[in-house]
Amino acid sequence: MKFSEKWLREWVNPEIDTGALAHQLTMAGLEVDAIEPVAGQFDQVVVGEVIGLEPHPDADKLRVATVNVGADAPLQIVCGAANVREGLKAPTALVGTTLPGDLKIKKSKLRGVPSQGMLCSEKELGLADSAEGLMELPADAPVGESIRDYLDLDDVTIELGLTPNRGDCLSVAGIAREVGVLNKLSVHGPDIGGRDAQILDVQIKDTLSVALEAPGACPQYAGRVLRGIDPAARTPLWLAERLRRSGLRSLGPVVDVTNYVLLELGQPMHAFDLGRLQGGIQVRYASAGESLTLLDEQTLELDAGTLVIADDKAPVALAGIMGGAESAVGAGTIDIFLESAYFAPQAIAGKARGYGLHTDSSHRFERGVDPQLQVPALERATALLQAICGGEAGPVVHAQQADQLPVRAPVRLRRVRIARVLGADIPVDSVEDILQRLGMNPDRDEGRGTRDEEHLVWEVTPPSFRFDINLEVDLIEELGRIYGYDNLPASRPQVSLRMGPRSETRRPAAHYKRLLVDLGYQEAITYSFVDPKLQQQLDPQAETLQLANPISADMAAMRTSLWPGLLQTALYNLNRQQDRVLLFEQGLRFIFQDTELKQEPVLAGLVSGPLLPPQWGSTSRQADFYDCKGHVEQLLAQTGNAEQFRFDADERHPALHPGQAAVILREGRPVGRLGALHPALQQSLGLSQRVYLFEITQAALVERRLPAFVPLSKYPSIRRDIAIVLDEVISAQKVKDCIEKAGSKRLTNIELFDVYVGEGIDSGRKSLALGLTLQDLSRTLKDTDVESEISTILTALNRELGATLRE
Repeated sequence: MKFSEKWLREWVNPEIDTGALAHQLTMAGLEVDAIEPVAGQFDQVVVGEVIGLEPHPDADKLRVATVNVGADAPLQIVCGAANVREGLKAPTALVGTTLPGDLKIKKSKLRGVPSQGMLCSEKELGLADSAEGLMELPADAPVGESIRDYLDLDDVTIELGLTPNRGDCLSVAGIAREVGVLNKLSVHGPDIGGRDAQILDVQIKDTLSVALEAPGACPQYAGRVLRGIDPAARTPLWLAERLRRSGLRSLGPVVDVTNYVLLELGQPMHAFDLGRLQGGIQVRYASAGESLTLLDEQTLELDAGTLVIADDKAPVALAGIMGGAESAVGAGTIDIFLESAYFAPQAIAGKARGYGLHTDSSHRFERGVDPQLQVPALERATALLQAICGGEAGPVVHAQQADQLPVRAPVRLRRVRIARVLGADIPVDSVEDILQRLGMNPDRDEGRGTRDEEHLVWEVTPPSFRFDINLEVDLIEELGRIYGYDNLPASRPQVSLRMGPRSETRRPAAHYKRLLVDLGYQEAITYSFVDPKLQQQLDPQAETLQLANPISADMAAMRTSLWPGLLQTALYNLNRQQDRVLLFEQGLRFIFQDTELKQEPVLAGLVSGPLLPPQWGSTSRQADFYDCKGHVEQLLAQTGNAEQFRFDADERHPALHPGQAAVILREGRPVGRLGALHPALQQSLGLSQRVYLFEITQAALVERRLPAFVPLSKYPSIRRDIAIVLDEVISAQKVKDCIEKAGSKRLTNIELFDVYVGEGIDSGRKSLALGLTLQDLSRTLKDTDVESEISTILTALNRELGATLRE
């Protein structure tokens, strides 16, 4: 919300300066984001009148103006503006002044003709970012008067960053109410001559019928016909300036008045060209197949749940959001229909964003507009329009479904609760005074409380414009901010602390993060919203939740994996000469389980480039699949159940390189994946080097097995090395599983120490060398025990895997 300080002070004028006012608003919860002057710094700029105009003798686009500035003699000024003309009044910078942008005005010659000043546009005075010609002043502007005084430019604009619950402060009147409460001052609307003139008696009987076909969404609609307005009328300078200082540009008297009332009172309004309406007004939901061209010339295909304002023929406005182009007020409009309605916040919320729109009207209706404001706002707009454009006003048409209007229910407030929440003993008189100044009129509830002031209970009914007051704590918050946070005592809380039990079998996520950091990884935090196209490439089989109103096209889907964010982060770093990238992220992925969306915590990582940073102690080499797998194995080892996990080759995942990918199983159930990024995907993403990825569900890492003592054998162990030949496609894991199944409890360790393919081995076969360690707890093993164990294992390997002992 942006407004002029002087406009606010016409409603309520506390005896504090701008800085103190801004601090007061901020401390009351209406945070001041910016304070800016309404114009650039300058002086010696006066109202000038062009009393003579001649062509420049040596330039077709320049003219020589004679300008009366109220001095003893007129000035000769060379001007190139297209709208300069005899009789025009415009700001005139005198010789010696300095305009914004350090533009110094000096006596000069333009193409040989002396110029004694400059006729100015809004841009040159710092009033606008751009301008198409000179700033035209009203015909009654006093010649020679300072522009700063005439336009009242010694003013500032204050911009508030309001929270969504304070829709009541989206107007000058609402902010004035707050300032009045904070300073214990009464609030009065400004009284400045014609701009606050009261409406005349109804001069005509013309009306339009209004039908509320969706009373739940629009329970109240007020309108009025105005005929015979002057299409040549211009917006008064004071009104255009107030709009400008509030961030709006002047668009003509009718539109400007509706915008002015929106800023002044907080009631969005709309004006229809009466001649373009076909029949009466209907407030209804759109029908299938209906469309509407808006004021911004955008044509919308309307959804069935969209509330519209329609005539007997078709929709003419998007209710609470924007009017239609077909019924818009134009330069030749002489008859209008003014609309002032109440729309339920639930009916408008999200609709504008659904169509890619956001307007001042939708911003207010989404947050809630005072349901008692519609008729007063209509009267105010009528008075302003008649003062500016003339015309004859018809009676107010007021359609209302009273049982659908919001009713402010009383809220119970206990004095003991105030002291407990705020930590301050606010006197009873102060509590009641604050609530009364806020328009809440507290009633003491003698039936629920006692006559003892310490245990007083009030029944407090919020005013119609306060949609955010529903609970007791809401009232206590109001007391705290008006009483003053600085006035609340500072005290240390006294809390009885008790240390809760912490299971030794649970590993927190922070433990695994620290381990990855120790391994050289850095933590990344990426968005949960990802590019749908990238997600489809990485996880095409997953059902993705698409966002209805994404921030951007490349953030339109909820991630089903953490890999998209990590890959984009890696690409960002590789493009900036960071060739060694080790990243991890702990976060949620969003996957559908049956028909419900499941948020699953996972731990994911990415490895690319050299395994170690440059050093003299070892030769640099690129990280590979087994380095990534080793890091994952270290994570799994932290559970104390490493033997429960296994890695099975994964040839089917579309994002991973066939032959360098594995699915992580825990007791046969998939809990993660790892592997090299598929070369085709690596190329399409523009990655300059190999990338390895892993992802594990957090649930697989949370529980750990506590270390337990196992008796050590005092008898020696015996190791036997065997070399077997088997088909090349059989994995070492299958060999290990077969040996563990065939071996007895004496088999304590299996170690693969060599893999050989080449001379002496048939094509399609390979040789695996394994070390088998045997040990008994009760005696020393004999050769016959060992040979029997080895024979049993070799027999099983031959039977199940076709392996033979290498000669």
